[in-house]
Amino acid sequence: MEIFISGSLAYDRIMDFPGHFAEHILPEKIHLLNVCFNINSLVEKFGGTAGNIAYSLASLGEKPFIVATCGQDFQRYEQWLEQNSLPSNYIKPIPGVFTAGAYITTDLDDNQITAFNPGAMAYESRLPVLNNGSDRKMVFIGPGNKNDMKNFAASARQSKTPFFFDPGQSLNIWNGDELRETVAGALCFISNDYELALFLQMTKWRMEDLYKQVEVVITTRGPEGALLDVKGDKILIPAVAVKEVLDPTGAGDALRAGILKALAMNLPWDIACQMGVTVASFSVEHHGTQEHRFDWDVFCSRYRTAFGELIC
Repeated sequence: MEIFISGSLAYDRIMDFPGHFAEHILPEKIHLLNVCFNINSLVEKFGGTAGNIAYSLASLGEKPFIVATCGQDFQRYEQWLEQNSLPSNYIKPIPGVFTAGAYITTDLDDNQITAFNPGAMAYESRLPVLNNGSDRKMVFIGPGNKNDMKNFAASARQSKTPFFFDPGQSLNIWNGDELRETVAGALCFISNDYELALFLQMTKWRMEDLYKQVEVVITTRGPEGALLDVKGDKILIPAVAVKEVLDPTGAGDALRAGILKALAMNLPWDIACQMGVTVASFSVEHHGTQEHRFDWDVFCSRYRTAFGELIC
């Protein structure tokens, strides 16, 4: 199966502030804030929704196509993708701009201040041509350039290609009409609890309205796991236990990779969600969204421990 993942590619620049933000911000002067935080470390990680999902899919033996844009500083990331056998056919370079970047500063209380530069993500990418041929295809539409998200959904509908819609962090740039139009006909709407509530508020829909537009709704619930909802028939798939949770960032993207792998194998939705939470368990054991490493045998061993024999 050909899997196309539309979304962001980004560098995550993570900084640690050895103090407390609250001690350096005067509430009565918040209207003319001017502060500087001296950091004691800076680490650069590869990130972005599309990159994160593709990375975990590569660990599961897939070679998905990333549909995104990149900037003039993409060489390091491109080499990383090559090392992980990920094709870059549909990654469109935008000259004169930087690849999207998140600049995250964390204090001793785990409070975070983040600045995000969309960079190349502000430009539309080169969408693949979907047709009604015999080749099996699946499209995952994650947070990224809004025009790409809308156009890719329209193309998938027209070609009858199954697609996921995951607006995620991009919800703040949509309006209700756009969301209602783009989600229509999706195989699956996937989000976390907060994003689902915001989506329903923005579209002025109830869950019954969403059921009419999509086949399946999957809602991630952090340490609780994931809720599989098929037209109101709900099953909570519990998270897989790990020895130590080091960083939950990126667990949702890893979960999405597990679900996509299961569907590529023609497995049912409950097993797909079980595979999703299993992949997520590898992610939370490491700092960063593309730091975990496992192969199919290691994955199957952990899956069996949590859920029993995997049907392959």
